[in-house]
Amino acid sequence: MSKKVVIVGGVAGGATALARLRRLDEDVQIVLFERGEYVSFANCGLPYYIGGTIENRDSLLVQTPESIMERFNVDVRIRSEVTKIFKEDKKVLVKDLKNDKTYEEYYDYLILSTGSTPLRPPIPGINSPNIFSLWNIPDTDTIKSYVDEKSPKSAIVVGGGFIGLEMAENLHDLGLKVSIVEMLDQVMAPIDYEMAQIVHEHLRSKGVDLRLKDGVSKFEYNSGVTTITLQSGAEIKGDMIILSIGIRPNGELAKDAGLEVNQRSGIIVDKYLKTSDDYIYAIGDVIEVKDYVNNVQTMVPLAGPANKQGRIVANNILGSKEEYKGTQGTSIAKVFDLTVANTGTNEKTLNRLGKEYKKDYFIAIIHSNSNAGYYPGALPMTIKLIFDFNGKILGSQIVGYEGVDKRIDVIATVIRFGGKVSDLTELELAYAPPYSSAKDPVNMVGFAAENQLLGKVDIVLWKELEELDKENIIILDVREKEEINMGYIKNSINIPLGQLRNRLGELDKNKSYILYCAVGLRGYIGTRILTQNGFIAKNLAGGFNTYKTMFCQNSRDDACGISSSGPEVFSDSGVQKVEKKTKRLEEIDVKVAGTGEFFKLNACGLSCPGPIMQVSEKIKTIDEGDKLEVMSTDPGFINDIAAWCKNTGNMLIRTEKGDKKFVALIEKGSKIKGQVGKSVPQVKDDKNIIVFSGDLDKAIASFIIANGARAMGKEVTMFFTFWGLNIIKKDSYIKTNKDFMAKVFGMMMPKSSRKLGLSKMNMAGMGPKMIRMVMKDKNISSLEELIEQGIKSGIKMVACQMSMDVMGVSKEELLDGVEIGGVATMLNAADDSNMSLFI
Repeated sequence: MSKKVVIVGGVAGGATALARLRRLDEDVQIVLFERGEYVSFANCGLPYYIGGTIENRDSLLVQTPESIMERFNVDVRIRSEVTKIFKEDKKVLVKDLKNDKTYEEYYDYLILSTGSTPLRPPIPGINSPNIFSLWNIPDTDTIKSYVDEKSPKSAIVVGGGFIGLEMAENLHDLGLKVSIVEMLDQVMAPIDYEMAQIVHEHLRSKGVDLRLKDGVSKFEYNSGVTTITLQSGAEIKGDMIILSIGIRPNGELAKDAGLEVNQRSGIIVDKYLKTSDDYIYAIGDVIEVKDYVNNVQTMVPLAGPANKQGRIVANNILGSKEEYKGTQGTSIAKVFDLTVANTGTNEKTLNRLGKEYKKDYFIAIIHSNSNAGYYPGALPMTIKLIFDFNGKILGSQIVGYEGVDKRIDVIATVIRFGGKVSDLTELELAYAPPYSSAKDPVNMVGFAAENQLLGKVDIVLWKELEELDKENIIILDVREKEEINMGYIKNSINIPLGQLRNRLGELDKNKSYILYCAVGLRGYIGTRILTQNGFIAKNLAGGFNTYKTMFCQNSRDDACGISSSGPEVFSDSGVQKVEKKTKRLEEIDVKVAGTGEFFKLNACGLSCPGPIMQVSEKIKTIDEGDKLEVMSTDPGFINDIAAWCKNTGNMLIRTEKGDKKFVALIEKGSKIKGQVGKSVPQVKDDKNIIVFSGDLDKAIASFIIANGARAMGKEVTMFFTFWGLNIIKKDSYIKTNKDFMAKVFGMMMPKSSRKLGLSKMNMAGMGPKMIRMVMKDKNISSLEELIEQGIKSGIKMVACQMSMDVMGVSKEELLDGVEIGGVATMLNAADDSNMSLFI
């Protein structure tokens, strides 16, 4: 008698198991229950149908119930929900949703492929009519109809995972203004923070309003518009909302049947994908799997593993003993022009498991091109490789524009076979200039990792820089002079690599050196030169490109030296700085402007710093007022040229992206002539607030003004001096080593913002308590909440060093993130501001 197999749920796992069972055995009886109408569809393609990239809805349907039954001779019952399992009797209870009746179906073997469901936490207002989740075909139809019928102008995506980012891109392509709200400090949780920062930068360059480290507090719907109040207190409005905040496994059916499940209701299976019942198997999003790299249990909702599991289960039901050896989480996503991919483990997971950097694992970071640099279309990619002290590869992440997919697949394959970094160096990969380099990026990251293991180089990560002993460590920039115009690490010195050997006498062997170049290669060469000449030297992993990505987003230009004098060997002081203007070429027709010549420069195929070097040389040959249009295939060129123009006093008129190239239009000098006809004044739109008072009411007013200005997109500096220092002191006790007078001042001054008095009606401390009580009753943020909002929004807070010395306040007593500065810092902020307040 033939076996009867009942499958609960279709799509990736269930449909694959069905097909494999039939291919292996023509006699097995197969029944598949699906509570929806669609058994097999391309769920990964849903966002692209909404955005119009996939035009035909039927393209999403891999198989219809009718085609499956005809091809495989199986019984497919849609709109049929399995509501209960009687495992002792080997039966399931089924509800026919179409006819509203229930019946029992027996089985010899049962496969649970119940999948997962998007989370909808009990947030007030979450059931508003313009709030959607995307998980299946009906969801897609609902969203598509809403977009087509309502023509929304703005959308807010809550959650920065795969589906959230894909929906953000597709809604943006439809012309909507898109915001992304993410409670974590990064999007794309499978990759590490420094790799996600590349994605953040790209999203912002596309005009996406990115709100990180801020969750949703409530939704309020009014006449087609939903206002989201964030946990920070900020508000954001959208015509439609997409929820993409995670999923939960549909494990209730298994749990109710008494099958073993984990805390998340994920079904626990053995290595053969069998549940705690010998006749029931489970696959897909709903099961707990083994992390292939870390050998711990986890849950990984990916289509690829689900398909493989469906095949294995079918084999095992029909007599095989095939093991599922674990999931390594290889994934890839398109985020506008970027491709983001990962495989194996990441640093966050290792740290969560108690593993430590340089003790349990090491890191290599490189920036490489997708193909030979001299061939047009070479685009950059950043590769992060994680490996242990034996060289075994634990994981990798790649963010880039072209060729990311094949590189991540190569590394994923090496991981699957237990490979080491030495295997990456030895791989013989296909090479021709349009596709790769003679030394492929996979080889290059292997070389970088191997150099560390062999002791050829020691590296410093971006996150270690702030912990440096600045008295004994010198940061050495080995780039060329022209590159410094694109920015530099503050307090670094510059000796170009070509001059390093001849200038070793200028360096102090009693000091340690951290070298950096653009991407790390010249830094490595310089490090080798120094170490072989008796110096202690390390290389900054990823070079200035990684540093710039980490420290020059959401901050002032001078965070990377873009608006000040540069390292000690370079100075362009006195050059007028002009803000970037983004005029379309149609608005400034440079070819008929009447004054100035028009020139073109093709810098395609050159990697950083090649394009800037060429611009620097070309600009010397043209006259003031002439225009230069530059084409480059380096995506970083757009940011680099903006910094270069700002530092050299030239005008960046516009930038735009073409087909695999990036174009910038520059005018030599700082005036746009012709149709514009006059100089463009420097735009001063920052806000500068000097906080002298330590009164509670004045402190509240200061932060209300500052937060309001920041919410309007203004850069804000708050300079705290004398009594104002008490506002930004930590609330907890900090043990410090102070002299007698400092201790006396400390005893007399408020311990923190919570102890501030009022300027009027203090009433021995009763006034402040009354004010705080009224503010709470009126749902007005407290001073401490206002301060926290200011820190999160990027307000620059500076404590006056002189006042700290006089008042006996130590740096350790101040809130995290507060900078230390002097009068020059305050005056510099005032120079960039059109408003200075003294409070």
